[in-house]
Amino acid sequence: MKKILLAASLALLLTGCQTAYYSAMEKVGVHKRDILVDRVEEAKESQEVSQQEFQSALERLSLLINFDGGELQTVYEELNDDYESSLKAAEDVSNRINKVEDVAEALFDEWNEELAQYSNANLKRESEKKLNQTKRQFDKLLRSMRTSEKKMAPVLSALQDNVLYLKHNLNAQAISAIKGEFNNLKRDIQSLMTDMNKSIADSNKFIEQMNKTG
Repeated sequence: MKKILLAASLALLLTGCQTAYYSAMEKVGVHKRDILVDRVEEAKESQEVSQQEFQSALERLSLLINFDGGELQTVYEELNDDYESSLKAAEDVSNRINKVEDVAEALFDEWNEELAQYSNANLKRESEKKLNQTKRQFDKLLRSMRTSEKKMAPVLSALQDNVLYLKHNLNAQAISAIKGEFNNLKRDIQSLMTDMNKSIADSNKFIEQMNKTG
């Protein structure tokens, strides 16, 4: 019960902080719409960084399975660094997506509430139409972001397995075992890259659409 109350209190505190932030930004002329566009851009950039980190880890594994002499401890340390960097990048992607979703919800709630303030029926109808259109565009973008986000976890898990196995088995047998799993991991990373490319493209399209109608 205490954990539930703590989680609820934390959620309320975070919500309050965000509400205060949006209010403060609005006072200096930066509206939720502007923040949404900026956060989509930041989420897109974090996905691009994450792509680079996962690609680096894949290339490191590719070198590992073709290992032909040298110090395996060094290879392990380099692969572990790639995993840690990939994990950090993935966490940043998730945080950025959460921030995108948060400001979008705040924007749409505000927009919907303001519809009641119209006295001109035609203007109200046009604004409501634009709201629904923007919601649909955003929902498509968010689905794309979440789809690629979900694919990061199994890739990170597989990378961690390889790192842990290599840590305790710095020998040719370890390389052989990792080699047997390499194709599956390569396939998963390539699938992740494809979904991230789609999400990045959807982000660019959404930003363009928002700027056109801004």
